Amino acid sequence: MFSVAGFSQTGKRVQGTLSDQQGEAIIGASVKLVSEVDSMQTSSGRGGIFTFNGIKGQRFVLTVTSLGFDTLRQHFAFEPGKNDLMLPVRLSTSSHMLAEVSITGVAALTIKEDTLEYATKNLRLREGALVEDALKKLDGVEVDKDGNVTAQGETVTRARINGKDFFGGDIKAAIQNLPAEIIEKIQIVDDYGDMANVTGNRTGDPERVLNLQIAPERNNGDFGNFRVGGGTEERYQVTGSYGKFKEGMQLSVLGNLNNVNASLFDFNTRSGGARRGRGGGSFGRGFGGGGMWGGSNGLTNTQSIGLNYRQDFNDKLTMYGDYSFGHNNNTTLSDEMREIYASAVTTYTTSNMDNGSISNDHRFSWNVEYRPDDKNYIKFSPNFAYRQNRANNLSLSTNVRDELLINDLTNRQVNASYAPNYGASGLYNRRLSEGGRNIFFNFSLNTASTEQDQERILNTLVYETTIEDLDSVYQQHLVNLENKNLNGGATLSYIEPLGQYSNLEVSYDFNFASYDNNRQANAFNIDGTLIDNSGYNNSQHYDYTFSTHRGTLTYRYRKDKWNYSLGVAAQPNMLRGGADIDGTAIAINRSGFNWMPVARLEYEMSRTKRFSVNYSGRANEPGVTQIQPFTDYSNVNAPVTGNPNLSAEFNHELRINYRNFNIGEGTSFFVGLTGSLAEDKIVTNRTTFVDDSIGIVQATEYLNTDGFYNTRGFYNFSKPFSDRTYTLSFNGMVMYNNNVSYASSEIANNGAPYFNTVRNVAKNWVLSQGIMFRYNPTETVDVTPGIRYTYNTTDNTVNAGNNNNISTWAFTLNGSVNLTPTWIFGADLAKTTNNGYSSAVQANPMIINTYIEKQFLKGRTGAIRFQAFDLLNEQTNVSRNVTENMIIDSRTNRLARYFMLSLTYRFSNFAGGGMGFDAPGSPGGWGGGRRGG
Repeated sequence: MFSVAGFSQTGKRVQGTLSDQQGEAIIGASVKLVSEVDSMQTSSGRGGIFTFNGIKGQRFVLTVTSLGFDTLRQHFAFEPGKNDLMLPVRLSTSSHMLAEVSITGVAALTIKEDTLEYATKNLRLREGALVEDALKKLDGVEVDKDGNVTAQGETVTRARINGKDFFGGDIKAAIQNLPAEIIEKIQIVDDYGDMANVTGNRTGDPERVLNLQIAPERNNGDFGNFRVGGGTEERYQVTGSYGKFKEGMQLSVLGNLNNVNASLFDFNTRSGGARRGRGGGSFGRGFGGGGMWGGSNGLTNTQSIGLNYRQDFNDKLTMYGDYSFGHNNNTTLSDEMREIYASAVTTYTTSNMDNGSISNDHRFSWNVEYRPDDKNYIKFSPNFAYRQNRANNLSLSTNVRDELLINDLTNRQVNASYAPNYGASGLYNRRLSEGGRNIFFNFSLNTASTEQDQERILNTLVYETTIEDLDSVYQQHLVNLENKNLNGGATLSYIEPLGQYSNLEVSYDFNFASYDNNRQANAFNIDGTLIDNSGYNNSQHYDYTFSTHRGTLTYRYRKDKWNYSLGVAAQPNMLRGGADIDGTAIAINRSGFNWMPVARLEYEMSRTKRFSVNYSGRANEPGVTQIQPFTDYSNVNAPVTGNPNLSAEFNHELRINYRNFNIGEGTSFFVGLTGSLAEDKIVTNRTTFVDDSIGIVQATEYLNTDGFYNTRGFYNFSKPFSDRTYTLSFNGMVMYNNNVSYASSEIANNGAPYFNTVRNVAKNWVLSQGIMFRYNPTETVDVTPGIRYTYNTTDNTVNAGNNNNISTWAFTLNGSVNLTPTWIFGADLAKTTNNGYSSAVQANPMIINTYIEKQFLKGRTGAIRFQAFDLLNEQTNVSRNVTENMIIDSRTNRLARYFMLSLTYRFSNFAGGGMGFDAPGSPGGWGGGRRGG
């Protein structure tokens, strides 16, 4: 007994945790401890933890080895009088492995549950490269010509810096303006909302988010980028950005003035705030308006300015938010061919359209986060947006049916609208115990209104009619709309731990959307008298509320490699309202009830392999137009009748994902499968007929039906060779849509017409396969050829004439090279071959953009660039839209050939040094607009 006591007095203990440079735990590493009297060995376990007991020596050497990491050998000593020592140990990724497993030049990828984290330090980027340039080098990530980001086959919808929204989450504002050099890590996050972020319990569908982690050494300094350019076709661009980072403070200012389609902000991005979670004028590479290929339709004059600010007052209080303003003046010219199939008779409509719009957008969001202690967390987020828009549209159309000229139609429209909306959201979380007992509450409340004045003038020349002496019809329609919307909801959740690895959650969700709509319509003849048609002249007021209550019971288990949730949810929904149509009351009263499972499974095969399955279900309310209890004749050739008896549709979705990254070889593989099934799907019923006074009419109604489902599978595989000098990537997608709709056609019956309504199922397949090869031996040479084939086919069960077969080959080649340390040449080429479109809109453009740039001043902070955009002057856009009885092919103008000379100045001042301009400059670093050169 005395000997045991003596041992306990003299024995010492060492406990430590092993992790990599990204903080990810390292499991299974060999750990050896040697002193003058000790020799012990163990392995790191769960969480990277290792322990040595009974140590006799005062000083010792610790040796750690693990595959893929540099061996660590370090001396340690116990402090006098202390017998316990805690050691946080970090290993560095090995850079001296065999050639076939070298990872030089690769962004090290770490998988952390719902987060893919790329380290950017080893990417081969030119000086001045933007975040957008870095994203294009990441495995499984794509950035298209318009700045839209896709990661592992899913669209990225929001951008953040250090976990906080940047300009309300605006993707383009972040990736096309922030320099890549200040970013330490790029994270692709499946965000399940604030509740999941606070409690760790995930529910519903995730939102894919881009989070940019600023390098610590770049958190104290400022940077700026300013550019002015002018060119042929009266093209111009003036852009600027400024950013200042201090410890606890971030300030960003962006501004843009141009007529090269360089929109600085995407005002369709949702404002920041507490996400409940249930249920360019950039300064980088670019060759002209609307993206690398001038991707936005029409020609746009843009003026934009924005401010983003964040302040960490202390470790308890943080505030951040943004304000953005944008003015856009767009003119778009289009040619359109419509083929309408009805009862074996085909109607052709050829249209030329001239559309113009002027819009002013304001967006403001603010966030306050407060942590009074380690158990409580509060967040409050007000937001405001305002849009003013005026549009003038002119359409000239010719209708031919059964080889007979029916009519010519001139359609002039003037629309003016004002749409303010504002709201707030917030949450409160209380941790009741260290074991995981928790209570969570959040809410959101938003109000929006729209005032809109419409004027439509229809002038029809009638050729085929049974009405004597009718050769033309003139109609002027005036419509005034006032729509108000109030929506919101709340969530209350309680989590009770059932043990070390499991818990039980009980939650209640309430959501509602309330609408109040007023519509006044009048129609006039050419002499100013009212048209004798009650459908054209009426007053309507209708309001309704759609609400859902959802109770959920969920069991969650998480241990080692397994993480799953099982439960059940009950959700009733109610649709209540009424309407007054010229003094006639109409009641709206519908209800529904859905049971749904809660099912989520994650299996972590290793640190780099993960498999997940997730089911979600949600009810979708009918739209305002779909439920309106009257017929809208503001376009008499396309009247729309709502259905107040519509039920809410319910959508089931299943998502399966697998991802694998080989850290030694640098290969990545992602594959996913999603499927959805809709109950009571809201679909259209379109009726086609000839009106003797106005020609071809397509009337639209709505109804509920079943049988609507779709599925989509995708994959991405990427493998680098020779220290990532070469990278080969494959990605593909296959999608099937089983679309259901109804169509009614005019049928002759002994001289008396009637309408035959039939159910049509459109079986749509979309297949896509792409191959990309990147040659990037150094920062000064980057060449990327690629090819993609897309095939889209639709087979209709009723209207065989409406079957659709479209195929597209797209070839791309882009690259840049330093001719000398200060002279840079770059070019982009894209050739698109379209097959299956109408000959009236068919186009196979080849777009060639090129530039040459000279850098000067100390540190090459100045640059002058001459660029040519769309050398062959073939820029255009071709698209197809298929409905249940109609194919619409259209060709739209885009920004075409021009030449521009521009001057750029940039600076960067950070603690510990500047941006290191010793390396050759970048075509992406002297921007002022990837759009607009």
